[in-house]
Amino acid sequence: MTNPAPYPIGTPGQPWGDMEKAEWLSRQTRKRSYEADVLSVIDRLRVRFDVAEYGHLDYPPDSYPLIVVKTRAWRDELPVALVTGGVHGYETSGVHGALQFLDLHASEYEGRINLIVAPCVSPWAYERIHRWNPDALDPNRSFREGSPARESAALMHLVAPLRDRVLMHIDLHETTDTDESEFRPALAARDGKAFEPDGVPDGFYLVGDSENPQPEFQQAIIAAVAEVTHIAQADEKGKIIRAPVVAPGVINYAIGQLGLCPGITNAAYKTTTEVYPDSPRATPEQCNAAQVVAVRAALDFVLARAKAD
Repeated sequence: MTNPAPYPIGTPGQPWGDMEKAEWLSRQTRKRSYEADVLSVIDRLRVRFDVAEYGHLDYPPDSYPLIVVKTRAWRDELPVALVTGGVHGYETSGVHGALQFLDLHASEYEGRINLIVAPCVSPWAYERIHRWNPDALDPNRSFREGSPARESAALMHLVAPLRDRVLMHIDLHETTDTDESEFRPALAARDGKAFEPDGVPDGFYLVGDSENPQPEFQQAIIAAVAEVTHIAQADEKGKIIRAPVVAPGVINYAIGQLGLCPGITNAAYKTTTEVYPDSPRATPEQCNAAQVVAVRAALDFVLARAKAD
């Protein structure tokens, strides 16, 4: 195997400083519109849901309101479910899947569970189809006290009053070919490490919490999603993205330790979805549908379990 070419920014083996980060930022260009793709859709939902601004990102010359959509008929005696999308802004189906769920299905759960949906946590990155924010920080490694990522800090502040009331949190993501061609090489360069090529799983999979894996919950989602798109298979080492496969289409991470988004509450049920939009076996519509089905399956499972209890 030939060694990959060095990343075009920085010196191999040396972490980036301010100059390298500024060079990286200068290369980022807007490719789509948060206002047109996200805010305009949310505006149409205002007649059915409570919509509020939970923060504001000023990245001159750009400025972004952070928007949350909630159940209008909120009832304090009901459990709470949290749905997040676009923590990594380039992961398109996470954003549009959350919006489609709100538009097509969220009303089915009114009076059964309170919903909080943050469809696009990282709007600057959404517009630039990128993983990081302008400070070359990964928001999904920054959900921790004193977070340096403003996107992460704003979401943590939003859910802090409900931290112990959230029953379920599903965080909607994608794994793409650019993970291997751009984002992982950039991460290695930023941190002064060698990039080790890996691979991109072909299909949908879930990342559970190794501290509280809830295997039945994960498998209920996998079974539902398998009806609309294919499930990723383990590699020859029995792994997906270097993590052992614990059940078909499921791996576990130490969510809290890694500063991942599902660690922001004490929810009993947590998962991160991953779809593969670059697969020849999947369309963008299927990827969006997989996210919607995953949210519904997660909600249906926790509601059925709560009723049984």
